[in-house]
Amino acid sequence: MSRAERLLDLMQNLRRRRAPVAGSALAEELGVSLRTLYRDIASLQAQGATIEGEAGFGYVLKPGFALPPLMFTLEEVEALALGGRWVEGRADEGLARAAKDAVAKIAAVLPPERAAALDWPTLLAGARRAGEAEAAALKLARKALANERKLAFAYADKERRESRRTVWPVAVGFFDRVMMLAAWCETREAFRHFRLDRMTAVVALDERLPKPRRSLLREWRRAEGLEE
Repeated sequence: MSRAERLLDLMQNLRRRRAPVAGSALAEELGVSLRTLYRDIASLQAQGATIEGEAGFGYVLKPGFALPPLMFTLEEVEALALGGRWVEGRADEGLARAAKDAVAKIAAVLPPERAAALDWPTLLAGARRAGEAEAAALKLARKALANERKLAFAYADKERRESRRTVWPVAVGFFDRVMMLAAWCETREAFRHFRLDRMTAVVALDERLPKPRRSLLREWRRAEGLEE
């Protein structure tokens, strides 16, 4: 493994962690000696990486530093291309355009042999174009999520019974055949899931959520048994 690859692996390892990690654990995972690890950390710090910690305490990478994306492996490029094209084929116009632009930006800084994997992919994502109403609902749901605002809409359940809902959006889930909005429903006073293709007259309200979306996400995960 080259030194450049070793530094990238170290950066990726630190990015995955939010709490300090012991140098001995990092060295073991990377397959290097402690002396080499300390030297590599010093090299990254010299390049501008804010790595806090010391021997015996542990190390943590603070946000705001990134190595140039020229060192993506072929598999990483293929994964990015697959993900980008999956979003292109399933999301609303704005998100699809963002995915396409992101892949183009990545291609612009890749060496030719890696960029070819984007132009001539071996992994293909099937498209499932969102219907007009579903795409419109997704766009407004994303706006409400980004701004931490309430969302109001008319909803028809599987029995075609209609109701008006005001919800606190948590997240949008993309599934093979449908998109689902997870949210706290003011009517039911509980977390509920709504199919975007059954939502009409969707409005992203100016009213802020009563609590941060991150708090809602943690509560939803607990309610769904997704975390302890």
